[in-house]
Amino acid sequence: MGKGFFQFYRIVFSLLFIAAASVFSQEDQSQIKKLNGIRFFQDGELSKLEFEFDRTVEDVKKFHVVEDKQIILELKNTEATERVMRAFDTSEFSGSIVFVSAYKKANAYNDLRVVVQLRDNVRSILQRQNNKMFLIMENRFGVFSKREVDEQKIAAADKLEEEEMSDLHVPKSASINDILENLTLSGKKKYIGSRFSFNVKEMPVEDLLKMIADASGFNIITDPAIKALAPMTLKLTNVPWDHSLDLIMDLNSLVARKKGSILFITTAAKAAEEESEKIKAKAAAQSQEPLVTKIFPISYAQLGDIQKITNEYLTPTRGKISPDERTNSLIVKDTAEVIEKLVKIIDALDTQTPQVLIESKLVEIEERYAKEIGLRNGVNWSYDPIKDMSKVANVGPGFSLSTAPVESGALLGLNVGIFGRVEKLRFDLQLMESESKGKIISSPKIITQNKKKATITETEEKPYAQSVSTDAGTTTGWASVSADLKLDVTPQVTNEGSIVMQIDIEKGSFGPPPAAGAMPPSTKRKISTNVLVDNGSTIVIGGVYTFSTNEAHSGIPFLKDLPLVGWLFRTLYNPSTSKKEMIIFLTPRIINQEEAGLIEGNKEL
Repeated sequence: MGKGFFQFYRIVFSLLFIAAASVFSQEDQSQIKKLNGIRFFQDGELSKLEFEFDRTVEDVKKFHVVEDKQIILELKNTEATERVMRAFDTSEFSGSIVFVSAYKKANAYNDLRVVVQLRDNVRSILQRQNNKMFLIMENRFGVFSKREVDEQKIAAADKLEEEEMSDLHVPKSASINDILENLTLSGKKKYIGSRFSFNVKEMPVEDLLKMIADASGFNIITDPAIKALAPMTLKLTNVPWDHSLDLIMDLNSLVARKKGSILFITTAAKAAEEESEKIKAKAAAQSQEPLVTKIFPISYAQLGDIQKITNEYLTPTRGKISPDERTNSLIVKDTAEVIEKLVKIIDALDTQTPQVLIESKLVEIEERYAKEIGLRNGVNWSYDPIKDMSKVANVGPGFSLSTAPVESGALLGLNVGIFGRVEKLRFDLQLMESESKGKIISSPKIITQNKKKATITETEEKPYAQSVSTDAGTTTGWASVSADLKLDVTPQVTNEGSIVMQIDIEKGSFGPPPAAGAMPPSTKRKISTNVLVDNGSTIVIGGVYTFSTNEAHSGIPFLKDLPLVGWLFRTLYNPSTSKKEMIIFLTPRIINQEEAGLIEGNKEL
């Protein structure tokens, strides 16, 4: 019994403890802030880290660990996603911040710690603005006390820097090799080396260069001619070392050549002299190199065109090229190096001209539909009330019926000559519906070479009677009218294998003649366009759609509109509709794509 009560009290106590923990957890959860992002940017001589929260932040502690060159921020009751806490490297920038890392504290899961690794021990301040917090750091010691803030000048400088950024040579990274590579280029440069200050008076240029090399960590070799340069007096404060080096070289007309992490510096005059000697030595070596003769058979290109291109690659004063029209070949005499280069050039240029097969389809569809319902000429009769009926012989009535009436016939008719006092009783009931469908497909095909115009034409003629009046009288003869189907196309094959086409399509057709022997009416449709199509693809380049409807009737006013009997007093109900549609399809195809060199792509020379 006692054991059962003990277990009961233990269960109750556990439930109360869980409930209390849940309440406290909800209260603590309401106090937890969320860190939405960390952003880094530089403002002149200041580096800034921006922390954005979902609410105002107060409980933040900042520690500066001088021995490790670190600033540590502790954010109480703060959580963030893994993406926000992702570390990022800022060492490529010239500011004081090198690396930023955020993580959760091991002994306080709801607290965050942000570690900022510094390049040098500098001062920092924390600023708060609504739901944002800023860690502001000076890029060199003393900025906070000496910096004069002028927002307009800073904004103007930033704008000027953005405008000129496209013209600057920017190192790929902050490594010594990339910075030295950037210094060997001509033009404007962006300097990202570490900053230092020095004040020297009447120091030899060679010693200045070595001092910068020692401070920056690269190897330098100076030409002995630099010793003859005048000593320099310089006072530079907080200047990137690569900027200082570039400035000294410009002031003394020095040039640099880089090999790995070694920089060789000499005077511009001596560098020009060495370059001239190299050119002379190369020319002298070429003048002594034996000549080689090679015959290049030309299969597809024009001799004059190939000769004009290859002339630019011959060795001056030594190379010679001669065309042979009979064998369609080029005879080249030059060094082995030039001959090898010409082999690749001619192999890339002497290919088949692309030939393009153009298939087109002109699809014409025509539909006609018409109805004729009602009395063709109404009901006709005459009545004589005073006629002598003793002398009248009745004729009729007579009926006519057709189950498949012709175009001008009636379905049901009544004709009475004389029937009592009624004479000439007649009516024709018309019930006719007509429907016609037609489809015409024209498919001209043509093949042509690249950039060559091709034309294909089909002409249809129809004769018609024509009367000619002369002094001798009027004579009747025959004349003809024509309708053409014409396709003009000029293809141009691109380097990617697509096809640009200048297309002109003309399609003429005849309608039914108004009378036998009369001139038939004609219509003409024409399309002129320029399109880009992938090889072998089909494209719809245009079309014409025509829809017409017509209905006409007449009758006795008022009576023709009467319900039920109005049809006795009006003409036939004859609605008709007509639909015409023409669509043009085009499919270009390169038939010698591989032979023309379009599959392998551009060849390297």
